[in-house]
Amino acid sequence: MAYDKTELLQSLQTAVETDLKAALAAQADAQAGATHEQARPENSKDTRALEQSYLARGLAQRVGNVREALAALRHFVPRRFTDNDPIGLGAVVVVESEDGGTVVYWVTPAGGGYKLHQGEVLIRVVTRQAPLGRALLGKHVDDEVVIPATGRTVTIRAIE
Repeated sequence: MAYDKTELLQSLQTAVETDLKAALAAQADAQAGATHEQARPENSKDTRALEQSYLARGLAQRVGNVREALAALRHFVPRRFTDNDPIGLGAVVVVESEDGGTVVYWVTPAGGGYKLHQGEVLIRVVTRQAPLGRALLGKHVDDEVVIPATGRTVTIRAIE
């Protein structure tokens, strides 16, 4: 199957943009909660404001990470691969498990963990920094790869 990487990239960017909006809203709520007058400690053991400030700081870091991911995706230009090429950044990889099931991965610079659909096909996004992404990089069709999270072995069946 030929995958439309331009469409996949647009879908991934849209998903990341949606997450950025949600993270920004959550961060604003946490900041407002940390500075709200009702968050003032009533006694020495009341840590509501402190907890809200920790949450706001964590959400600010999350917003920064999502913004970096979105910037990386906006500069990403996926290329075409053939079955003779080693897996690299931008490759769509079809793997087959020992029981005959197939899974499709797309190696990207950011956005790992997202799941995209193209037609009836579910495509799992994996970054080159992730253990699975590192395991796939440089491999060829018919190579076996151990999935780090499960220890299961899969065989690479196609690279696009």
